[in-house]
Amino acid sequence: MTKFLSIAFFLTFCVASLQSQKYVVPGYIKARGYDAHVKLTFDNPDAFTYDIYASTNGGKTFIMRAETSGDDYLDFVNDLGRNLSLVYRVVPKGMNVLSKDAEKFQVKAQTHVFTDEELLDMVQKYTTRYFFNYADPDCGMARERNNNPNGNIVTTGGTGFGIMALIAADHRGYFPHEAVFHKIDQIVTFLQKADRFHGAWAHWYNGNTGKVFNFSKYDNGGDLVETAYMIEGLLTARQYYQDGNAEEQALCQRITKLWEGVDWNWYTQGTDSLYWHWSPTYGFKLNHRITGFDETMITYVLAASSPTHPIRPEVFKCYSISSYFYNGKSYFGIPLALGMPYGGPLFFCHYSFLGMNPHGLVDKNANYWTLNRNHVLIQRAYAIANPKHEAGLSKDSWGFTSSDDPLDGYTSHQLGTNEENGTISPTAALASLPYAPKEILPVYRHFYYDLGKKIFGPYGFYDAFNLGLVQGQQVVHSYLAIDEGPIPVMIENYRSGLLWNLFMQNKDIQLGLKKLGFQFQIKQESSYVQ
Repeated sequence: MTKFLSIAFFLTFCVASLQSQKYVVPGYIKARGYDAHVKLTFDNPDAFTYDIYASTNGGKTFIMRAETSGDDYLDFVNDLGRNLSLVYRVVPKGMNVLSKDAEKFQVKAQTHVFTDEELLDMVQKYTTRYFFNYADPDCGMARERNNNPNGNIVTTGGTGFGIMALIAADHRGYFPHEAVFHKIDQIVTFLQKADRFHGAWAHWYNGNTGKVFNFSKYDNGGDLVETAYMIEGLLTARQYYQDGNAEEQALCQRITKLWEGVDWNWYTQGTDSLYWHWSPTYGFKLNHRITGFDETMITYVLAASSPTHPIRPEVFKCYSISSYFYNGKSYFGIPLALGMPYGGPLFFCHYSFLGMNPHGLVDKNANYWTLNRNHVLIQRAYAIANPKHEAGLSKDSWGFTSSDDPLDGYTSHQLGTNEENGTISPTAALASLPYAPKEILPVYRHFYYDLGKKIFGPYGFYDAFNLGLVQGQQVVHSYLAIDEGPIPVMIENYRSGLLWNLFMQNKDIQLGLKKLGFQFQIKQESSYVQ
């Protein structure tokens, strides 16, 4: 009898001890439902380990979803159904999810079936967070990538794209108007103080010091193409804020000084061509002429548009002196007037055309809307044909452009070469939305609904994936500013034409395009500032 009493006392003591275990309830636990996923965020500064459970029946039973020591989690709930009413419990590891204590760690979420417009809005907002939430907090510039081994490196061109994404975000009300303005104001302040080279910025900078971080051994000075991408964003911002309050108009004046300070003509070396780089140490040693139809067309347009240091129209003629300017062939029955075989990496029809509207843009060489649309359709046709029999390629799963790669680090993935290895770069198709929405909206759906659990993260779709690799190595979990930026910008251009309209309303740009022999369209809007 004494033995049984001892055992009973011991069990009672153990239960009481378990019930009296101490724990910390996070300062907040939030959940937001979308369609195929729920975003959970919770206060976890000490990196405690939490088990995440979900219930589809009001909390009667729970399903283990994940274990994490982070402070957020994206739970893809396709396996649970659609239009879900979910109860989540984010409990400290070791706590019984059905206990009374666990109720203190509870939050609810509702999912609903998205329209295509809602899907686009979600992707646009998620991706723009890279330039708002993940931007360098002190200088506002976009970090070159989220996994940079060299420290706090910020990027010029990617930030220019980010400025345009932020303007669209302000237009959509994603973030407070004052906060977006402050971010762009921060960037302009940094650009005013950063090292410049005859007005041009370098490719990369140390975000803490404003000093150049070398892109390569001889590339430690001005990068005219990256500068063009920055100016593309700045001129769009100037147009957006021109009728704003006194502070916003003062920002426009500062942007004008930066724009007028770029000595485009210096980068001709006194010849009939623009050159990509100039170094205060090595001069024009790289001697990289900007020729051929690729990502650089905007550089010539801006150089011709400069109110202070314009190039002569004759300089633009050298742009076509290249083995990959004229094409004239057809691929899968689709004609291509200009460019590399198959058109080259798909960012060629993004970077110059984030602000410069290809609708109605025509010169003696091409109709640029038709050219870019055909480039996009050629890539889709290639994926359907799948000549190398790569896993995962289909009419709804494709996109070949320069990006990170699970096999080869960073590469172009150019069709018709060994660099095309089955890797898909989401930015390629997603940023091409305006050119072929009927063909590309299914890509958005496939990437999100079918592959989202693998390839969708805190700032939207990861940089690249290859379904032909072993499961644990299929996805490169990186984000690059230069790849992130075109996605929200081109989504907005598809939805409203906002960035195209703003950029094309610049009188300097209109004069430059006329000087180079372009026909173009302008859509007038009174003011976009809310």
